[in-house]
Amino acid sequence: MSRPGNCHDNAVAESFFQLLKRECIRRRTHNAGKDARQDVFDYIEMFSNPVRRHSHNNGMSPAQFEQQFIERLAGV
Repeated sequence: MSRPGNCHDNAVAESFFQLLKRECIRRRTHNAGKDARQDVFDYIEMFSNPVRRHSHNNGMSPAQFEQQFIERLAGV
């Protein structure tokens, strides 16, 4: 939830859900909630985090960006 009067608080979450709907949910019909949950899990853990490149991460996936961050911390 955003703070009153600040519509930008939810921008990251809204962007993610828009991508989730466009790239995953709208392409399939699910017969059971369990299937839908598994589909969303697979999208996040098998595609969005390890593979999908993000412009705000200098073109790296979240997993690559996190690994680079951890390596920088270890080098300090």
